[in-house]
Amino acid sequence: MFLFISGAELVFVFFIVLLVFGADKIPSIARSLAKGVTQVRQATNEIKSEIQKSANTKDSAGSIGGEIKDQVDKVKEDFDNLTDSIKRKL
Repeated sequence: MFLFISGAELVFVFFIVLLVFGADKIPSIARSLAKGVTQVRQATNEIKSEIQKSANTKDSAGSIGGEIKDQVDKVKEDFDNLTDSIKRKL
């Protein structure tokens, strides 16, 4: 997060915040920022879990779809064999 911000820049920003808000307001601002970050993390984790759940249901549906596809392929092969035998007799 702080890849492009040097230590001197952080000190300067903290000094400006101290001048603007005062020493007594900084702890409450830090608490509210921490609560906001926590809420964002929780929301992100909930979204991730929902995506995982939907991916798991797609996997199970995919296996059912694969079984159906196998059965359809088997029926196609049987039908092809039947039509081949009819063509041979003609």
